[in-house]
Amino acid sequence: MQRRVLWVAILASFVAFLDGAIVNVALPALTRELGGGITTQQWVVDAYLLALGSLILVAGSLSDNFGRVRILRAGLLLFGLASLACAAAPSAGFLIVARGIQGAGAALLVPSSLALITSTFSGAAQGRAIGSWTAWTGTAFLAGPLLGGLLSDYATWRLIFAINVIPIAATLMLLRGLDLPGRETVAVPGVRPDAAASSAGGAPAAPSVSRAGAVQRIDGAGAVLVAVGLFGTVFALIEQERLGWGSPLVVAPFVAGVAALAGFLWWEARARAPMMPLGLFRVRNFGLGNAATAFIYAGVSLGGLMMVLFLQEVAGLPAAVAGLASMPTAVVMLLLAGRFGTLAGRHGPRLFMAVGPVVAGAGYLLMSSASEPFNFWLQMLPGILVMSLGMAATVAPLTAAILGAVPAAQAGIGSAVNNSVSRVAGLIAVALAGVMLGGELDFVSFRRVMVITAALFIVGGVVSALGISNAAARDPASADT
Repeated sequence: MQRRVLWVAILASFVAFLDGAIVNVALPALTRELGGGITTQQWVVDAYLLALGSLILVAGSLSDNFGRVRILRAGLLLFGLASLACAAAPSAGFLIVARGIQGAGAALLVPSSLALITSTFSGAAQGRAIGSWTAWTGTAFLAGPLLGGLLSDYATWRLIFAINVIPIAATLMLLRGLDLPGRETVAVPGVRPDAAASSAGGAPAAPSVSRAGAVQRIDGAGAVLVAVGLFGTVFALIEQERLGWGSPLVVAPFVAGVAALAGFLWWEARARAPMMPLGLFRVRNFGLGNAATAFIYAGVSLGGLMMVLFLQEVAGLPAAVAGLASMPTAVVMLLLAGRFGTLAGRHGPRLFMAVGPVVAGAGYLLMSSASEPFNFWLQMLPGILVMSLGMAATVAPLTAAILGAVPAAQAGIGSAVNNSVSRVAGLIAVALAGVMLGGELDFVSFRRVMVITAALFIVGGVVSALGISNAAARDPASADT
């Protein structure tokens, strides 16, 4: 049963990660057909991240309340239908809306899949499981860019969305084996499962009670406030390049968005059942781990997007070749992420979370040497390899440290908060990409963005070095609260 749980978690997350990896490399082909240039490219990326970041917190609560399997299945179906809508999009506006719906489906997938792991595995086995999850979902970064490039060059970019139905169908088939009566029910914090509910491997099943048991209230007000806050601020950050900060169409959404985000924090501190329990941030590894996540994943989103656009639109490489540039990262992650996850489970996450982001940042600094005449092998590949090693050392220890800091009954919301932090950080970084580029992507602006990306990673490593506790990771009860 543990193996099946792990594969469900891997495949459910794989489809969301595949979509992110496959879309970036197809953006130039997409905008050639639908138009809109860099603004459309930003919105195609950010519509997905916006819905994901806005809804993933309430999705975590739904996972804890109504069962991991039920929410996972709903997310897969919604994601699949939205993917088909993206594939049939007649215009950029339609595609952007469909991408938002895709993001809503993805919001239901990731926290539920990780919560299945954290509530099924414990101790060193949990570190190994998260390492395996990281390594195998990392194959999305191997398959995605290459597949996206090949489809864009030799078929149509529309197939990059239609292809999602394959892993979705496989995951739904595996889920049927987990949907056992009385096993996956309603999660309630503080309630331990029966010993009889343990899995075949001896690990306890997800904390649950019968569906007739008490269900926590869903924080609808918080969901609305965070959605309005993120949409208003992101809309302003993207559109200000076209309309200018003096436009009421930019100022009004920005002010409303900032006010809504402030209101969200005020509400979450007072709500009886908050979608983002602020008390979790008083747990040392959870709070500081999420701070590191914000910097690291802002760098991941910004650096990844700029690299594939630069290779196609400035260096002039075909989409398939630009996709191949992501293969070293995927291979290194696949080979090493599980190993680093195991080592972090044995020795603690602090060293890996401190050194890994700094190494990844050094890789982006190497990429900042790109100039004319362009030589991929000398100017890009060394940096990509160094960055990949840093990411492999970072991701599994980071995830394990954060999720290991929360009680098992709150695994869904803990995973959702961490994923929300990473997605929102990426969302804001992509929204600010036009500002960082100065309105045009060329060698000079690319080098500038690579330096900014490196700085984000290095700050994430410094936060981890100063704040992460190995003792808290080994014994969550000892965490500072």
